[in-house]
Amino acid sequence: MALVNMNEAGFEQAIEQKGIVLVDFWAAWCGPCRAFGPIFEKASGKYPEITFAKVDTEAEQNLAAGAGISSIPTLMVFRDGILLFNQAGALPESALDELTVAAVALDMDVVRSSFYFLSRSCRMDRILSNRAAYLVQSR
Repeated sequence: MALVNMNEAGFEQAIEQKGIVLVDFWAAWCGPCRAFGPIFEKASGKYPEITFAKVDTEAEQNLAAGAGISSIPTLMVFRDGILLFNQAGALPESALDELTVAAVALDMDVVRSSFYFLSRSCRMDRILSNRAAYLVQSR
């Protein structure tokens, strides 16, 4: 798929779709962003089955804030609605290629079962933590 400019209105639908979505959060004034831009664009041509999206953090401040962007460029990789990668900093072309190939090769059944287990574990930790806080407060 070609490189697309992403806005707040289409972001959630795009990342929750089936398949792989790479999102580059950038700004025009950012030197590392300008260096990474051509690498990201080139990769979009190499992997036409993947969605490559760019989010201009200046124009989409609410989206950037909602995504927790504190440094740019930040690259996020989603597959089938699951966030697989979230890292600030410009990647060299070889690292972006490795990351893209790894995202394609993932066994999503294993990822989903791990994700389910981790989310259940986190909920259990919250329940136990809340219970402990309640016990301490009730003394």
